[in-house]
Parts: sequence; C-alpha cells; structure tokens
Amino acid sequence: MTARTQLHWTENGEARSALWRMDAGAVMPKTVVLADDTLTADSAYRLACAGTGLLWRSDFQNARQLLQAMARRMDKPKKTRAKKASTDAAPVPGAAFHAHRLAQSQRNRVLSAILIELDGDYGMALRRAPDVRQACVQAFGPAQGQASVISLRSLQGAVGAFEWRKNGVEVPGMGEALRIYPHYGVFSPVRGEYVDLVAQAPLPEALKAQSLAFDVGVGTGVLSAVLARRGVAQVVGSDSSERAVACARDNLQRLGLQNQVSLVQTHLFPPGQAALVVCNPPWLPARPVGLLDQAVYDEGSQMLKGFLAGLREHLCEGGEGWLILSDLAEHLGLRSREALLGWIADAGLVVLGRLDAKPVHAKAQDSTDPLYAARSAEVTSLWRLGAAG
Repeated sequence: MTARTQLHWTENGEARSALWRMDAGAVMPKTVVLADDTLTADSAYRLACAGTGLLWRSDFQNARQLLQAMARRMDKPKKTRAKKASTDAAPVPGAAFHAHRLAQSQRNRVLSAILIELDGDYGMALRRAPDVRQACVQAFGPAQGQASVISLRSLQGAVGAFEWRKNGVEVPGMGEALRIYPHYGVFSPVRGEYVDLVAQAPLPEALKAQSLAFDVGVGTGVLSAVLARRGVAQVVGSDSSERAVACARDNLQRLGLQNQVSLVQTHLFPPGQAALVVCNPPWLPARPVGLLDQAVYDEGSQMLKGFLAGLREHLCEGGEGWLILSDLAEHLGLRSREALLGWIADAGLVVLGRLDAKPVHAKAQDSTDPLYAARSAEVTSLWRLGAAG
C-alpha cells in the first residue's frame, strides 16, 4: 500500500483529501469528479478512458451495476480491419501474451475508475451499502480513524478475499482434502495439479537420515502441509511476504501442524541445509503489477534463477530440490526449455527425474481465451534436481 499518498478532490466548493488505498503500482487519477445515478455508462466509460476517477456519491448497488455495464462495454468484441500479413516479418516472441497483458492492463485501469470513500472505521455513507468493515480490517489492517478512497473493484476483491478466508478452499492432498484459508493478497491454491505432484513424487532417500525439508515461497502453506502429512519430521517454510507468512501460520495451526512446520520471513532460502528443498515459483517471466500478480509473474525469472543458483549449497548430501514449474512460458515464447536446462546446469545441478501433469482448470479448455493455444498445450512439471557429481 502507498500509505502516505493522498487523493485530492473538490466537493461543495471545498478542497477534500483522503488516503489513496490501493495496491502498489495502481495509478492514482490526477482528476476526480463526483458521480451519482445520473451518470450513464457511456459517459462513465469516456471519463474512465481519459484517466478520470469517479468518486461515487449515490446508491452503492447502482455503482455495482454501472461497473458491470462498463465491463460489458469493454468485453464486447470489437470489429478490426484485417491487416495484410508480411511474409518477411519474423514472429515476435511472446507477442500474443504481451498484447493480452496490455489489454488486461487497460481493462483494469478503466474499470478501477469508480471510487468509493471509506470513513475512519471502513464504513460507507452510501445508500444500500454493505458492511465491509471486517473484510477491510483483514485486508488492510486497522483503519486508525483515517478516511480513505478505494476503487470499487479493489473493494470487491477485499470482500471476496474475506469470503475465501472465512470459508476456505478444499485442496486434494494425501487422500484427505486439505482445507486452506487464503488471506488477502496471498494466491489461493486453486490449481491442484502442482499439489498432486508434491503428494505423489518419491521422497528422497536422504530424508531417512535427516528428515528436514524447506518450502521456499511458502504462500498459503499448502505444500508444507502436504510434506508434513507425508511424514517429513520437520519442514521450514520461507517467504519474503509478511502476508504469506501470516497466512501459512494460520493454515498450519488450523491443520494442527504448527509443531511440525516452522516459518521464517526471508528472501528465498532458510539458513542451513535440508534433504528436500521445494519451490513453486511464479511461472511467467513478466512484471507483476499487484499483490496477487506476484504469485504468477516473476520479472526476468528472478526467483526461478535465484532458487536454482542457491539450491546446491542448501542441499545436504544426497538431497533433492523439487522445482514445480509450468511450461506455459515456453508455449507463449517467453522462455525456452534450453534456457531452463542451461540455468540448471550452470547452477551445478542435474535432473534426476521429472513428473508431469496436465492442467484441469477452465481456461485450458476455453477455446475463446486469447491464449488458448498455449494453455491447451501446457504441462506442469515437478523437476527432481540434485547436485552434479
């Protein structure tokens, strides 16, 4: 959060300001106008495209309907004039992905234009407004009596995260499903194939002598829980995110594994060596622009490279590193298999084996998705890595 940034506007002839409560990277509008039920979707869309923030001063449910109308307008298929393809032009690596990311960025910017003011305890002075105070406390911490402004979309995200955290999500693991409770800003383990791979991979023999595993990038703690349930005596989960460490701690306590799994907030590896080091880094080498993006996008493959470069020194004799990675980046032209194998070799590592799984999420079967060709070919792999002799 950009905690010290203030949003300014004029209302009833008086200058007003409030805390701009948005994820890092969100662009604060330079111009803010007051908006109410008289604003049409077409007018709202034009203002939003121009970078104007629409501070809502009317019925809350009507603000939701306006947002939905703007989304329908943006998602309506656009007529495009076919361009004659040049036979001499070389294909641009990742062109489809970058075009998709640009379109998504523009969509998010426009749909984030509807703004909601929250009072000093996260209440809303709007007709038919829901009580979002508990959701905001969980997402942003205590309000501390300071008024703030947030986009309606971000507010909906906080409420959605509150429901995820309250109800949890079932993740298959070791026969009996694990119920995991994601926190705001921590990626939910909705794609079960990587959890299944960790549950099925053969445990290294070195665990018999030293039953210690590291879970690098612990997130919700789901992989640490799977390893503990598989009989690893001690697991150390690490993450650079304070939110992730708190989320993992909550989940492991709920599962009764707090004495088997310890947590540390640090970049990449905990200190020492282990018989098994597991890492499920972000899969796509692109710049993240929000909290949840950090679980999907890894600019320049920095976490992936860092894990591989430091793995050998954190493995005890005979230990293994498990790298869980999708090949979606390869199908999108963002990273080659040769580059990945080169980074493995340069780190003094060898591939001991690999387990593969096809994704079962909806986008992999959705032929209307702009990235369908890559998603339908995607394979998620668990690479078993060891120190080269």
